[in-house]
Amino acid sequence: MRLHTKLMLGMFVLIIVLGVILEITFKNIMETNLKHDMGTKALSVAQTISNMPGIKDAFTTSDPAAIIQPIAEKIRKQVGAEFIVIGNRDEIRYSHPKPNRLGQKMVGGDNDAVFKGKSVISESTGTLGPSLRGKAPIFNNGKVIGVVSVGYMQKDIHTEVAKIQRKIFITTLLILIGGLIAALLISLNIKRAIFGLEPKEIAWMYQEKHAILESIHEGLIAIDTAGRITVVNETAHKILNEPLDVLLRGKKIEDVLENTHLLDVVKTGQAEYDQEIIIHGDVYLANRIPILDKKGEVIGAVASFRNKSELANLLQELSHVKAYAEGLRAQTHEYSNKLYTLLGLIQLGSYKEAIEFISKEVDFAQGFILFLMREIPDPIIAGFILGKVSLASELKIHFSIDRESSFQDVPKEISRETLVTIIGNLINNAFDAVRDNGKEEKNVTLFLTDLGKELIIEVEDNGKGISLADQERIFQAGFTTKNTVSNAGIGLSLVQKAIRDLEGYVTLSSEKGEGTIFTVAIPKSRGCLHEKEPRYRSVNC
Repeated sequence: MRLHTKLMLGMFVLIIVLGVILEITFKNIMETNLKHDMGTKALSVAQTISNMPGIKDAFTTSDPAAIIQPIAEKIRKQVGAEFIVIGNRDEIRYSHPKPNRLGQKMVGGDNDAVFKGKSVISESTGTLGPSLRGKAPIFNNGKVIGVVSVGYMQKDIHTEVAKIQRKIFITTLLILIGGLIAALLISLNIKRAIFGLEPKEIAWMYQEKHAILESIHEGLIAIDTAGRITVVNETAHKILNEPLDVLLRGKKIEDVLENTHLLDVVKTGQAEYDQEIIIHGDVYLANRIPILDKKGEVIGAVASFRNKSELANLLQELSHVKAYAEGLRAQTHEYSNKLYTLLGLIQLGSYKEAIEFISKEVDFAQGFILFLMREIPDPIIAGFILGKVSLASELKIHFSIDRESSFQDVPKEISRETLVTIIGNLINNAFDAVRDNGKEEKNVTLFLTDLGKELIIEVEDNGKGISLADQERIFQAGFTTKNTVSNAGIGLSLVQKAIRDLEGYVTLSSEKGEGTIFTVAIPKSRGCLHEKEPRYRSVNC
C-alpha cells in the first residue's frame, strides 16, 4: 500500500474514531447537564411550593386535597412539570395529575431524607413511570408535616437528549466529511511534496545523497532563504576547522563563514563561479549556485569550496610536463645545430677538426653525465636538471651546477616530485631574471648539498635583483615582477607551498642590479629544524 493511501486511510479511521468519541462524550455531557438543570428546576419549584402559606394552612383543614390540588395543578402547568405531588407525613397524596389517585400513598420510596428535613434530587419510578424528582419538606413550627415532589419523566429527558443528539450527530457528520476531505487534500499535498516517493525510496535517496556528499572532495554548504545552513559535508567541516560532532545545520551562515556571498546569491538569483575566498588563511575557489523550485523561485543557495593550492598542484604537474617537453625540444635543437656543424666540417674536408669537435662534445657530455650520476644518483632529479641544462643552452644562458654539489643522501620519504617543484621553479625564476638583465653574461648557478641534517638547495643568478618592497610580496600567489601575464606569480608560491609541506624554510639574498640568491633548507627528518613555519629571510648585500 502506497504512503498517501496509508495516510488517507489512517486519517480517515482517526477522524471516525474521534467523531464517535466526541459524539458519545457530548451525549453524556448534554444528558448530565440536562438532568442537572431539570433536577435543579424541579427542586427549586418544590422548595417554592413548600414555603407557600396556603399549602401549609391547608394541612390543618379537614380536606387538604380540596385546597392543595388546584394550586398544585396550576403551578404544574405553568412550569411544565410532569407531576407535582404533595403528601403528608404518612405519604398520603393531597395532589396528583390524576385526581383518582388522591388519598393514595406516594410511590417511589425516596422520602426518608425529606422527612429528616433535607431537600433532595432523586431518580425513581412512580405510578407514572421513571422520573427525575425534586423533593422539599414542608415545615410548620419547625416540624416536617409533609413533602412536595416535583417531577419530570425520564422519557421526556431522553427525548430532549435525542433531539440534541441528532444535532450533535449532524455536526459530527459534517466534521467527519470535512475531515475526510482535509485528509484527502493533505495526503495529496504530501504526495506532491515528496514527488510521489515512498518512505523506503526517501530513506534510500537520503543515504545515497549523504554518500555522494561525503565522496565529493570539495566542501559543500547549502542554505535556505533565511541564511540558515541546511546541508554541510565532512570536507566543509574540515575546511571550517569545525569538529564533525558540532552541529552546523540550523546556524546562520554568517556565524560560521565570514565574508560569504551566499546570501547575495539568494537575493539576486545569480550564480557565481571561481571566486576566491580566504578561509583560515588558505585561499579557496568558490562556486555559488542558487537553488530553484519548480516555479523558478529561489529557495536557497549552495556553495562548493576547493583549495586553490590543489589547482596549483595540477598546474605544477602540467608545468613539469611542459618543462620536460621544452628540455627535449631544446636538446633536439642543440644537437641539430651540432650535427649541422659536424656535417659542414666533413663537407669541407676538415676531418681533424670534426674529430676534435666530436671528442670535445663527447668528453663534456660524458663528464657531465658521470658527474650527475655520481653526485645526484636519483634519476628523477638528475634527469630534470639535465633537461634544464639543455633548455639553458638554447636560451643562451650559462647554467652551471656547482662541482661541490652532492645530493646522494636524500631520504626516501621526501617526495621527489616536491623537490623537482622547488628546484624547477627556482631555476625557471632565475632564467627569467637573467634573460632581461641587460648584460652579456647571463649566469645561473645551482648548488645542492646533503651534508648535515638538512638538504640545501641554492640557486644564484646575476639578474636585476629584487627590490625591498617586492621582497615582502615575492611569495604571494599571483604577484609578479615580470611583464608577461601567462602563469605569472605562481612559481614562487608553489615553492613556498612545497617547502611548507616538507617543514623547511627559504632565505632570500638580493642586491638591486647585481642578482639574487635563493637558499632552501629542508630537514632530512621531520621536526629537526627549530623553525617549523615556512618563511623567507631577506639579506641585502
